Parts: sequence; C-alpha cells; structure tokens
Amino acid sequence: MPLNRRTFLGTSAAAGAGAVVAGGAASPALAHGRGQGQGHGRSQKRYSFTVMGTTDLHGNVFNWDYFTDAEFDDKDHNDVGLAKISTLVEQVRREKGRQNTLMIDAGDTIQGTQLSYYYAKIDPITAKRGPVHPMAQAMNAIGYDAAALGNHEFNYGIPVLRKFEEQCDFPLLGANALDAKTLRPAFAPYVIKKLRTPHGRDVRVGILGLTNPGIAIWDKANVSGKMVFPGLEEQAAKYVPRLRSMGADVVIVSAHSGNSGTSSYGDQIPYVENAAGLVAEQVPGIDAILVGHAHLEIPEYFVENKETGKKVVLSEPLKWGQRLTLFDFEVVWEKGRWVVEKAGSRVLNSNTVVEDRRITKLLADEHEKVVAYVNQVIGTSAAEMSTAEAAWKDEPIIDLINVVQAETVKAALAGGEYAELPVLSQASCFSRTARIPAGDVTIKDAAGLYPFENTLEARLVTGAQILDYLEFSAKYYVRTAAGAPVDPEKLTNADGTPDYNYDAVSGLTYDIDIAKPVGSRIVGLSFEGKPIDPEARFVLAVNNYRASGGGNFPHVPAAKQLWANSEEIRNTIIAWVQAKGSVDGAQFASVDWRLTRDGVPVF
Repeated sequence: MPLNRRTFLGTSAAAGAGAVVAGGAASPALAHGRGQGQGHGRSQKRYSFTVMGTTDLHGNVFNWDYFTDAEFDDKDHNDVGLAKISTLVEQVRREKGRQNTLMIDAGDTIQGTQLSYYYAKIDPITAKRGPVHPMAQAMNAIGYDAAALGNHEFNYGIPVLRKFEEQCDFPLLGANALDAKTLRPAFAPYVIKKLRTPHGRDVRVGILGLTNPGIAIWDKANVSGKMVFPGLEEQAAKYVPRLRSMGADVVIVSAHSGNSGTSSYGDQIPYVENAAGLVAEQVPGIDAILVGHAHLEIPEYFVENKETGKKVVLSEPLKWGQRLTLFDFEVVWEKGRWVVEKAGSRVLNSNTVVEDRRITKLLADEHEKVVAYVNQVIGTSAAEMSTAEAAWKDEPIIDLINVVQAETVKAALAGGEYAELPVLSQASCFSRTARIPAGDVTIKDAAGLYPFENTLEARLVTGAQILDYLEFSAKYYVRTAAGAPVDPEKLTNADGTPDYNYDAVSGLTYDIDIAKPVGSRIVGLSFEGKPIDPEARFVLAVNNYRASGGGNFPHVPAAKQLWANSEEIRNTIIAWVQAKGSVDGAQFASVDWRLTRDGVPVF
C-alpha cells in the first residue's frame, strides 16, 4: 500500500457544511446537535465544549492482566482499559451534551498486551479475511474523532499499522511522519472538526497530530528508507498557521511526546524526544496539547508561549486507560470569529467506574481467545525458578533472559563482520514475583518474566566501557560496611534507583563490593578467567530502552549499533522455550557475579 495515499487540500472550501477536513481531505462529519452555550451576557455569544483524551493505551481494552491471568491491580489500585474509559466518556457526554464533546488519543495504541500481540502475530489483522483489531473495534465503538501515531505503532511493521488505520473510523494523525522519498506526509497531519453552537456559528477545532522522532532509531528495521520523522516543533510551526488560515478557531495538538524537554537517545538524532512543552513555548497559535509517551500523569500544566505570552494548557492522562483527560474550553464570539476565553484541564480516574458492558460484550470472544492462548503450555521446567532473591543474587531465572538474548544476537550476527566477537548480555530483575514453575510452563509464565515491551539490540562496546557500565549499575546497592548486619530488603534501590535500572551482565565474572563507595565497587572483572582487556571489543545484547539512553547508563547509547530487532524480548523468550520444549537451569545457569564486602561474599 503506498505511504502517501491521502490528498491534502490547501483550503477548507472543499469541506462543505456539516463536513470535516482530515489532513485537508473532506470526510463525513461528526453528528451535530443543538449546543449548550453558556450565556454570561446578552450582548456576547458564548459557548463551552470539552475535548476528552487518552494516551498510551498499549493494547488495553479490559481491566485484565494477561501476564498474571487475573484482574489488573497495582499498589495504587488503578484500573486499566478502554472498557473503563468508555464508561467515563459516556458520563461526560451525558453531562456536557454529546454534541459538545470530542474524543482524541495521543498514540501507542496497538502494542503492549498479549491481546494486541495476538492480533498482530498469532491471528494477524493483515491476513486475508483477517479479524478487525480489538483496539479499532473498541475505539470505533467509543467514537474517537482522531488519534496521533505513537512510536510503538510501528513495532509490528508498516503493513500492520496500515491495516489498523484502514479499520479505524477516525484518522491516525502524524504531521511529522513523512514518506522518505517525497518528504510528503505519510499520514493525515491534521483534522478539523466542527461543533455546532446554539448561535448559528460553528466552532472549528483543528487537531494536529505529532509523533516521536525516536521512531527512526527504535524501529529502524521497519521504517528505514520508508519514512522519516522530523522534529515536533518544526512541523507544528508549519501546520498550526495552516490550520488557523483554514479557519480553525481552536487548535489542539495531540503529541506522542513527553513534556520535559529531555531526550533518552542523546545525540543520535537531532530532535528532542519529549518536546510537548517546547512546542507550546515556541509555536504560537496553540490552545492545548494532549501529551503522551512519558507514562506520567499531568492533570493540568500551563506553558507560556514566548512570542505571544499566551498560556497553553497541557495534560497527560496516565497510561493504559488509567486516566481520562478533560480539556474544558470556553469560547466567545469576537470580531467575526470564536476566540478562546478560558481553557483548563483535569483528569478522571478509571477506577471510579465499572467497565462498559457494551465494550466487554463486543470483544468477549477476542478476550477469551487470548486468555486461552496465554494459558497454552509451551514446555516444561526441570525445577522452579524465581526472582524472589534475584535483586541481590545471580539467579538462574535471570540467566534465562541472558541466554535467550545472547543466543538470539549470536544467530543474528552469524556469518558477518562481528560474528567472532564474544557476546555479553544485560538483564534486570523487572519483577520480584516472577516465576517459572516446575513442570508445565505456559506462555504467561514466560511472558511474566519480562513485563516490559522492550526489544533487543546489539551494540559494540569495549572492556573499559563495560567496566564503567557495571560501576554505574552497582550504585543500586546501599553502601554497607564490612561486618554490619545485612537486610536484603534494605540493601537495594539506593537513591531511589528502581529494580529495572539495575543490570547484571552475563558472559563475564565480577564481584560488587558494597562496602566501597559508588564508582569503585567492581572487583576482579574477568573474561574467560583472565582480567578483562580494556581495549577488547565485545558485543552487548541490550534492550532498546537501555540502548536509547533509558536509565542514563554510560557509553551504550552512543555505541555502534550492529543489529536491532522489532520483536519484543518477552515474545523471543516464549519462542525460545517453545522451540526447546524444556527449560533446565542446570544447563545454562552460572554464578557470574556476587555481592562482597572486602572480598567476603555477603550471601
């Protein structure tokens, strides 16, 4: 399917009464009814409306965790899923009047749960007479008006994304996703929606979609030579004036980009990853930004535009459908057009409502298929393996991750320039409750070992860089004097370092002396029984989060990328267990590292 397949019109004249403009192309209108304008004075026309928003849904329809095969729950008792969001949306529509609301999303929609994986890989939507993606079904039923592209939309390849786009009753927006050859938009950059007011004058709401330039790095294998992703500010500066010239009274940006102005990929690409705040600050003419990507909760945040002094409201609802953002606008008729008089935002918590039975009933069959799939036995294990002590001991269950990663990278590099280099591998204890049971091993057992959506890369590093990497990782441990009592539960997470930012590296042997200060804790670092050569070259099998700067580990983000894979590591683990048929820690487990104090093992 050609990438540049939409016609973009230069004016709004082609969209007649009761029509919308999607990237400049006319399409069917949002159903209109009589508006509920708030009259604050007889001499001036006023109107109020609400734009609702979600982001980072990551394949969550049901309040269900497919990796535990149980209802989702966390320490804050959040709930997840579009079925919950649907209930909130309907409540807001009843309160505000459906005709006075719009519904948008800021991306990362079709990847993240086994539900979304199943319909990309097991029963793919791209198959002849294939199914309709559950996320498309749910979002269509809820009545979304537009959604920005997220970086994870590209994880399963462009054909899956294009099929998903075809199945949606609303446009997928990406003003900075361009065809690599023509440099024209590969997706609709924007859509204009009309809201009918009681005053005979529609409010025209322009929605601009922006995605993350990091896609060029994170999904290089899927997009290289096909699409390019310039910066958010650059494209916003191009399209916001266009939307205004086309008669948009209100401009909202749906940006799959965090607010902070930071980047996790260093200098690998000349664009800022988390640029939403910068867009608000640098580009005049924006009223609100729905923020995504960072998985943070921002109920309401104002940024002053440098050129106009106008305050732009930003909001990011918490991931997976845990929150729903509400942008509330009050507009007033001035000099022949609607002008925003007031704009604010807030978030609603999805754990305050029940799931919408309309959505759960719609997708009950799909849900049951995936539950059966994750409970499928894929092999056996000779003994139980657990992460209960993996945060402070080299445990076989973490060795399993490293074995799978190292073998995958070795196979990928076979026959090439780097095939003879030794392969090291990094892994973290993501969950202290993961386990591989003795006996039958199911898909959910294997997947639960790796709860994040990370993919695998190979980077070229030196012995000296590995030493720095391990020293940085070792800051995870609380400094504990020799002879002092040790409580394992108080030994880790120094300075708030989370478990997922402590890496053990396999293929080497070393001690971590927790009696020493941070920066000088790695003792006896050896490769094949000899002290490591600082100049020696190694291949590091590393997840894309770490490779792109996640956790701020040294060297790896700037290291030469030798290979990258778009497949999630957890699914690689599942496939490995399935291919082997059995898991026996005795065949691959080894004690590569240990905690010591003055040379004496802690455990």
